[in-house]
Amino acid sequence: MKKQGKVYIIGAGPGDPGLITVRGVECLKRSDVVIYDYLVSRDILKYTRGNARLIYVGKKGGDHTVSQDNLNQILVKEASEGNIVARLKGGDPFIFGRGGEEAEVLSKAEIPFEIIPGVTSAIAVPAYAGIPLTHRKYASSVTFVTGHEDPTKGKSSIDWENISAVGTIVFLMGIKNLTYIVTSLIENGRAPGTPVALIRWGTTPDQETLTGTLSKIAELAEERNFLPPGIFVVGDVVKFCDDLSWFEKKPLFGKGIMITRPEEQSEEFSSLLREEGARVIPFPTIKIVPPDCFDDPDRAIKNIERYEWIIFTSANGAKFFFNRFRELGSDIRDLKGIKICTIGPATASVIEKLGVKVDLVPDEYISEGVVDAFKEKELHGKKVLLPRAEIARDVIPQGLSKLGARVDVVTAYRTVNSGKDKAEFDEMIDQNKVDVITFTSPSTVTNFIDIIGKDTRLPEHVKVACIGPVTLDAARKAGLKVDIMQGPYVISGLVDAIIKAFESEK
Repeated sequence: MKKQGKVYIIGAGPGDPGLITVRGVECLKRSDVVIYDYLVSRDILKYTRGNARLIYVGKKGGDHTVSQDNLNQILVKEASEGNIVARLKGGDPFIFGRGGEEAEVLSKAEIPFEIIPGVTSAIAVPAYAGIPLTHRKYASSVTFVTGHEDPTKGKSSIDWENISAVGTIVFLMGIKNLTYIVTSLIENGRAPGTPVALIRWGTTPDQETLTGTLSKIAELAEERNFLPPGIFVVGDVVKFCDDLSWFEKKPLFGKGIMITRPEEQSEEFSSLLREEGARVIPFPTIKIVPPDCFDDPDRAIKNIERYEWIIFTSANGAKFFFNRFRELGSDIRDLKGIKICTIGPATASVIEKLGVKVDLVPDEYISEGVVDAFKEKELHGKKVLLPRAEIARDVIPQGLSKLGARVDVVTAYRTVNSGKDKAEFDEMIDQNKVDVITFTSPSTVTNFIDIIGKDTRLPEHVKVACIGPVTLDAARKAGLKVDIMQGPYVISGLVDAIIKAFESEK
């Protein structure tokens, strides 16, 4: 029997990836095909299944990648073939999003569909700009109006006379036709001195707010070259903008922070940066891959009972070691009597989530700190296993050997160049998108230089931030001027150091 297809018409929210609904994420995860628009945050696409087909159908400035008629046909075709389809739309699909038209087509074709409401930019963007659309003293009503009517209608269906008199008016897509909107409101009785606000790229780190009066806003927008996409808010509630603005006051608001570590290991880093208002720029310079040969780690795992200690110097080492551990049929019971040391709390967290107790975390989260921590232990004649990267410093094995230990070093994983394109980096630099480049290991530094070229010079305003002295040393040897280096050597500490660097410039 042929599988029954279905379409989820999902509101992706206004731009901030955190504003998509739980139901929207659930439906994305189960979809075979995802059809998405221009204004959908690419960060939301991470919720899709690994094998889902992604189809971009966005339009920018009236330039349609796919016409609405063709898009409708794609929806019907994909669902008719038995696929679960996510139609991902910016904002809310039923607020000037043509979701109703698409649902009509599906209904006529007798294709099952479901509407997943989204947070519309009409309410979210003013909120992120500190503008309450209603207020007991200033506005008891709010009206949503399209700033870009269907050009085929011939005549405007907007009741300018009546909407001009209401408390707050929000025009979506209102920048392009701003002069016409302003003129229509004033001609129909709205006071020229009414407070107004234009907000572009709302709820994102690129958010920009321009306030003024109704009669002057078009002139101000032209002076500032204030371009779409954006919304236009009209009403006395705009007075609250300065006092209630919270999003644009975040310490890293609008700062482009480039992350060079692998994307699959950047979730915590990205989350912390976004919480502080940063524009996160993934630019992974390395990939983490298994070793070329498993002979040494397999030998160690099969004879695991010989070891007194296992030392993990990274989360990667822990993950790859335990993956191989399970593949060979071993489990945590085989670690009975063996003590575990990790270089820092992040690595300890990975291991403890597996149900394995960590016995030692040094005070200083570097290789030298590990050696110092073992100076208080009796190691003479003890066997120690060190699963780590293929290329690494020998501080730990040499240091522990001097303390009398017999150390077996095995390759748990390798770091290789990610294959990123220099042109992508150059484009972001040319667009002035990057304020800080972060490095979390020496390998991220060396591969970054391999990608951009040794002769490339960073603009003066671009800061370099490193985690720990070893990465700092690698960056300096590569010819990079390091502006930010923090302690303790953890991701949260690096974020704090970046914040302090910008605060010191104020």
